[in-house]
Amino acid sequence: MKLLFAALHQGYYRNFESVIEQLAARGHQVFLGHERPDSAIGGQTIVERLAGRFPNIRHGHIPEREEETAFLASRLRLGIDYLRYLHPMYTASSGLRPRAEYRTPRGIVRLARSPVMSFPPARWLAGWCLDAIDRAVPPSPAIEAFLDEQQPDLVAVTPLIALGGASQLDVLRSAQARHIPTAVLVWSWDHLSSKAIIRDVVDGLFVWNDAQKEEAVRMHGFPSKRIVVTGAQCFDRWFGRRPARPRAEFLSHAGLPAGRPYVLWVCSALLPGSPREPDLVLRWARHLRQSADARLRDLSILIRPHPSRLADWDGVDWRSLGNIAMFGDNPIDEVARDDYFDSLYHSAAVVGITTSAFLEAAIADRPVMTVFMEDVRQEHEGSLHFQLLLRFAGGLMTTATTLEEHAGQLASMIDGPPPEVMERQRRFVKAFVRPFGLDVPATDVVVEKLEEMAAMPSRVRPRRTNAIGRRGLRELEAREHDPRWHPWFLDDRELARDAWIVEKRRLRDQERGRTSREEKDRRREEKDRRREEKLRQKATRR
Repeated sequence: MKLLFAALHQGYYRNFESVIEQLAARGHQVFLGHERPDSAIGGQTIVERLAGRFPNIRHGHIPEREEETAFLASRLRLGIDYLRYLHPMYTASSGLRPRAEYRTPRGIVRLARSPVMSFPPARWLAGWCLDAIDRAVPPSPAIEAFLDEQQPDLVAVTPLIALGGASQLDVLRSAQARHIPTAVLVWSWDHLSSKAIIRDVVDGLFVWNDAQKEEAVRMHGFPSKRIVVTGAQCFDRWFGRRPARPRAEFLSHAGLPAGRPYVLWVCSALLPGSPREPDLVLRWARHLRQSADARLRDLSILIRPHPSRLADWDGVDWRSLGNIAMFGDNPIDEVARDDYFDSLYHSAAVVGITTSAFLEAAIADRPVMTVFMEDVRQEHEGSLHFQLLLRFAGGLMTTATTLEEHAGQLASMIDGPPPEVMERQRRFVKAFVRPFGLDVPATDVVVEKLEEMAAMPSRVRPRRTNAIGRRGLRELEAREHDPRWHPWFLDDRELARDAWIVEKRRLRDQERGRTSREEKDRRREEKDRRREEKLRQKATRR
């Protein structure tokens, strides 16, 4: 079979490496397509490594929608995705609505602020109209030609939650127009609740667990019968893994003193508007250093920076706290993965704000903890995906509302975590990561389901365009380039950019005008000087 994967960028293959390996090992032809360059988190390395191991794996760029239609299509899709954040479940503390507003066209934002949009029927009608117009945008000739050339038996898209200018939706619709079976692979635990709306039905929406299945039905209106629960294949590599080094050897390797327990802080990719995580880590660490409990005061601390936020630590004086180290690289190869697993496995507890490392720590059977700081309410209280860690299947996290409460909980973990805590975590791992049993790898389930879909004719019938969508598209196309209407198609960043360009031009013209006047004055003075010189010469000759 020929399977075409369409990822937004190569970094998304990090979570599907085991699936691609197994598909290739079974003899399938696999094309790993990407729309944008690598995201600097190691995706290109993974893709090239896979292609080097398996001759039946190819990779390359997937065409993007042509410029003449891409702008308007992106405006429509940004608007549709913004409307979801008007729902009451996205509270002010979530931070998602302001983040989305910043990238949403001005006209949609102004519409959303209308009092009438507080009523669900009005929001539904606005979304329906934008969706109808979006579906009237003609397909991309480049994408159509690409699919005709590839002729895949299945198109698997990930993550299909990219906002605005991404062409993944166009790839999906063009594949469905050719009756090619299609699948959408959910990439991470937060994507269904915090990213774009999935508006197109596919042959299979692959989710990790029943919690994500419920989100897909409730938040996206996706039909339950097309949802495939598989488990989280990206965590398969951690099950049954053993540490690469004995504890004493690892402590020496990481730069921590031997013979002492340590707590591991796993850093996150926090939302815009959150405080810098180094400031939070230092506040937490200082609290431990000032504890009356000698176990906490002398506790070793290991900090694992987030691979995409290394620059946050530039200039931070974390070493002054003593008995502390920073350790860990992006786990995209076996050496870095060994380092990462060892740092989890040998720790007394794992602490952080909100990160998928919590799940990996639980798989390594380490207690997982967080403390609710006021600075990061949007990461905890306001993040729907974080609530899953608190409530689904009895919850994963050991939480505290103050640093004092957290310190007491951490002290109880140092000498050995309470059995009820670890049993709760194991139940969560089974339900959230491997719902078919701890001994059933999710990779096997994903591969088998993809093979089944590729072997069957597509059951999806693409939605047709309607008269309202075609008329709306013509009206917007007529106004897109009109100077009076164009600003309503732009978001805050683009408006600020255009204002900056206008101001820069004004200053440049002003400077040119001043220079021009100065040049005229200089020429006039030079002309007067020459005239006076001629008069003096005439007077001298007389």
